[in-house]
Amino acid sequence: MTRAHEEVGDPPAGKYEAPPTPEAAAERVEEALKLMEGRWKLVILFQLFGGRVVRFSEFERAIPGISQKMLAQQLRQLERDGLVTRTVYAEVPPRVEYRLTPWGQSLCPALEGLLRWAAEQPVSAPGRV
Repeated sequence: MTRAHEEVGDPPAGKYEAPPTPEAAAERVEEALKLMEGRWKLVILFQLFGGRVVRFSEFERAIPGISQKMLAQQLRQLERDGLVTRTVYAEVPPRVEYRLTPWGQSLCPALEGLLRWAAEQPVSAPGRV
């Protein structure tokens, strides 16, 4: 088993330090949200939560409407950003599996909290359908 793109590593080590200003906090959250920006990234991440290992063809079946090109592109970006790891097995035909990195898995509680928050949105809230 080999890992493609070995230059992709874990997030920088260090302790979390609260941003000194509201502007710095907003900037930090904005940077985090940019990691998940894209039409399919959240769908891909939710497919991988819970320690699931998913093959490329499984993504294609699980996400109707996504093209192979777009799926590959979104997976590459998630891998580049350190959220997903790609493992290639030297078999014929080649087998490629994707899973969340520990850092990617640590995103699960935050997104679950956001999902819970969105579900509690009042019916009369603007933009609520």
